[in-house]
Amino acid sequence: MNLRQLSYFIAIAEEGQITRAAKKLHMAQPPLSQQLKLLEESLGTVLFERTGRNIELTEAGKVLYQRAQKLLQDVDDTSKEIQEIGMGLSGTLSIGSVETNFFHLSRRLRPFHEQYPNVQFRLFSGDSYRLANRLREREIELAIIQLPLNLDDFYSIPLPADQFVFVTQEDGIERKSISLEEISELPLMVLYRESGEGLYEMIVNAFKLRGLEPNIIFQCPDPTMLLSLVYSGVASGILPKSSLISYPIEGVKAIDIEHHPIESESAVIWLKDAYLSKSARHLLETFHSHGQQPITSIGDEINVMN
Repeated sequence: MNLRQLSYFIAIAEEGQITRAAKKLHMAQPPLSQQLKLLEESLGTVLFERTGRNIELTEAGKVLYQRAQKLLQDVDDTSKEIQEIGMGLSGTLSIGSVETNFFHLSRRLRPFHEQYPNVQFRLFSGDSYRLANRLREREIELAIIQLPLNLDDFYSIPLPADQFVFVTQEDGIERKSISLEEISELPLMVLYRESGEGLYEMIVNAFKLRGLEPNIIFQCPDPTMLLSLVYSGVASGILPKSSLISYPIEGVKAIDIEHHPIESESAVIWLKDAYLSKSARHLLETFHSHGQQPITSIGDEINVMN
């Protein structure tokens, strides 16, 4: 028994005659009769009772008709689902993002979901080093990371630079800007990452270039924790400005760092020589279409993907 025989069987059952079924299937009657005979022989039972020119389903035939309809519908649905996944119209897209850069992703998810409503998302967070490993292990397809990071294994698209700001309580310093010299005299909280250089080193190096030593009393793994501690009055902090967009907290304000601003660079990356789903490629196009030029040979890669 095969799918073609089942489709023939359904046509015969619905037409009530082999002749009409053959016309419907655009085939000759003898081959259709032969396929029905082979199907009955393979099942070891009669599927139709012949009454003159017409035929009717036996009890076994009625059961097979119901099951065959469902089976062929399941096959058709599966085929459509696989095709849609291949076209990036459905399936699950796994993405990672460092928390400070999540706004780059969140601003794209709503229009993307509106265009591809059947695509589901699985989101991961972590520092750049951990997300890079998730890409290598194929747990995720795309990641938005903070630079610096060794990109030898990845294609990448750069994202707009993010300026750091000094964050403090709303009723704290009444200034629009503050210098690194002034900040160095205050207790400070900064973010860190598990491995490699990250925001912590970037901030410390900015002070060292001015001959200063920051008074860091807390290192936090995520911006929400740091902002909560700022709100509680534990200390002030330095964060990428986007953190206050992604995680707004009342009672906390941002103050620009004057004269020597600190900027954070980031990128969306994916593994070289790895399969990239259509959904992932569609999402990548939203980054590429905003006029952001590639760090690597992403231009050629986008053309290959399309």
